Amino acid sequence: MSEFMSESDFYLVGDVQGCANALKRLIQRIPEGRAIWLCGDLVNRGADSLGVLRQVKALGSRARVVLGNHDIHLLAVAAGARTLGKSDTLDALLAAPDLEEWLDWLRFQPVAHYEHGVLMVHAGVLPSWTLADTLSYARELESVLRSDDYKKRLKSIFGNEPNRWSDSLIGDERLRVITNTFTRLRVCDANGGIEFKFKGELTDVPNNLRPWFAMPGRKTGDTPIFFGHWSALGFHRAYNTTCLDTGCVWGRDLTAYHYPNGELLMVRE
Repeated sequence: MSEFMSESDFYLVGDVQGCANALKRLIQRIPEGRAIWLCGDLVNRGADSLGVLRQVKALGSRARVVLGNHDIHLLAVAAGARTLGKSDTLDALLAAPDLEEWLDWLRFQPVAHYEHGVLMVHAGVLPSWTLADTLSYARELESVLRSDDYKKRLKSIFGNEPNRWSDSLIGDERLRVITNTFTRLRVCDANGGIEFKFKGELTDVPNNLRPWFAMPGRKTGDTPIFFGHWSALGFHRAYNTTCLDTGCVWGRDLTAYHYPNGELLMVRE
């Protein structure tokens, strides 16, 4: 094992979303050999998703990647399980002659990564889940994405119902809640159910909802968690969690956080 892989000194990067130029300049500012953790949504909305994937793959074992909603959306579109949206910018990637290789590389990335006592997910973790639960449920989704029949199974993971976790959930409903938690979660109702419509700033969260990381009694409260997905939240540290989605694709910054000292590196596309 190379030296850097055993070090608890690494950089975590927020949502890239096809901003290949910003990612290139950010990587150039990170010391050579340091591990780079990416919080998901590598692709879509930006101008060069294929360029982002090439850069991340070129990092080799330096890279730690978790999948975001846009990454899984790409897999579903390519499989015929979803259609392109008006704001999608995936045409060049979908037309790439080596598309299948990129799809296989993506679908074998995890949806949760835990190392050196730090957890990285794209969106969030339900308040009722322990760390062990979180990693176990992540493996359930990953096993589907990595299966030989993943293209047939992708349709079942999309949708807003059910929006609440129960240990008794089975089959597609169980998988849907797991997927939505890791890739779409922002706020919860008082019972820990996922509310999907709210995407605004922290000060605008309705009184009947709370950010997932601020839920009372959250069972991962002792685990440092890094996540992205919530660009309106921006860089935000609270309750032992850190949001790193600083909206590069919307004309703001792409951010890298140096763990454990907290130094920030920021670039724009």
